Amino acid sequence: MIHIKKILYPTDFSSYSNQAYFHAVALAENHGASLTVLFVHTPDFTAPDRPQDAAAAQSFWQSQLEQIRPLNPDIPVQHIFLAGDPASAIVGYARDAAMDLIVMGTHGRTGLDRLLLGSVAEKVLRDAPCSVLVAKLPKGIPAAQKADVEVAASPA
Repeated sequence: MIHIKKILYPTDFSSYSNQAYFHAVALAENHGASLTVLFVHTPDFTAPDRPQDAAAAQSFWQSQLEQIRPLNPDIPVQHIFLAGDPASAIVGYARDAAMDLIVMGTHGRTGLDRLLLGSVAEKVLRDAPCSVLVAKLPKGIPAAQKADVEVAASPA
C-alpha cells in the first residue's frame, strides 16, 4: 500500500496549477495527509498595481499564497514562499521536507515553446526525490476560462 502523509502542491497561480490543486486536496483528504502549498517567486512575478516595486511584488504574492486553503479544516496546511529557480526550489524543498508526493500542474507546452522556455514540470519529474503527479487541463478547455460543469445525480 502507498503511504502518502505529506503532499507538496507548488503553484504559480495559473489555471494549470488550479487544476492540480483539486487533485492535491482530494489526495490529502483520502490519505489523511498534510498539504504544503509552495510558491517560488521569480522577478517576472510583479505586483499588478506596482510592477516596478520588488518588495510590493513579494508582499502581494505572499498574500495570494496565504489565501489558498482547503475547505476541509481537517487537512493540515502549510504555506511556503521561496525565491529562485522554480524547478530547483520545488525539488530542493521536497527533498529537505521529505515529501511523499508532489502534485503540480503543467502548461503542456511542446516543441519550440518548451525548448525555449523549459518545462518546470519536466525538470521536477526528472529530479524529484518522490513521486510526482502532473495534472493538466482537459483538452479543449481554454486556460483563461472555467469549464461549465453540471453535476448529474443518479437515482438512488
